[in-house]
Amino acid sequence: MTVSLTHAAAPMLAAFLASLVEFVEALTIVLAVGTVRGWRPALAGSGAALLVLLGLIAVLGRALTRIPLPVVQLGVGTLLLLFGLRWLRKAVLRAAGVIALHDEEAAFAAETAALRRLGGITRGWDRLAFATSFKITMLEGTEVVFIVIAVGAGGSGLLVPASLGALAALLAVIILGLVVHRPLARVPENTLKFGVGVLLSAFGTFWVGEGIGLHWPGADWSILALIVGFLATSLPMVAMCRGRAPVRG
Repeated sequence: MTVSLTHAAAPMLAAFLASLVEFVEALTIVLAVGTVRGWRPALAGSGAALLVLLGLIAVLGRALTRIPLPVVQLGVGTLLLLFGLRWLRKAVLRAAGVIALHDEEAAFAAETAALRRLGGITRGWDRLAFATSFKITMLEGTEVVFIVIAVGAGGSGLLVPASLGALAALLAVIILGLVVHRPLARVPENTLKFGVGVLLSAFGTFWVGEGIGLHWPGADWSILALIVGFLATSLPMVAMCRGRAPVRG
């Protein structure tokens, strides 16, 4: 089935932004591992995890095609809505100063110090470096897989655009990592998470409606109205939450 550009653009953008956040967090740890313990095992561990994740996308994507589309839309839409609302809640609280902003520089420094304390670096194959890179890439990548599958499950032919969005994010982070060669502290991570939370919440709401047989006015264009609605609701909440006692994120 041919997917129009307007139909594919929204899921591609949602997958790109969500994946960008996760890959930046993974890159911070991989850079720390490579700097302290060596680049070959660090990159090998990360690469092995990416191969496993690609296999998961292929297997799960095929499995979803055997389930009736309304069932998939309802189930995945519900999960995507809950996932998006969780991101949006934390982004609102961080923007309001209730939860501390995530600091990639601090995360890099902490991981580097922890790896140096472990010691035991040899010229041979470093299992710890491989395992650490594999673990963080799998951890962050699993969320990417979920987002790609969830976004792609919303309609026939959307898995490819969603996968391309995630792949574009991965390539962007790899290029930035090679050029910058340090934690991407200048990436406005909370702003990205705020936007991703809005996008995923809008997609989730749309597909829950599709799954229960709701006919959205304007069809796919209703997603834009949902995005505006979530944004218009969440932005005032930042001001409302300011002044509350800080909590741990």
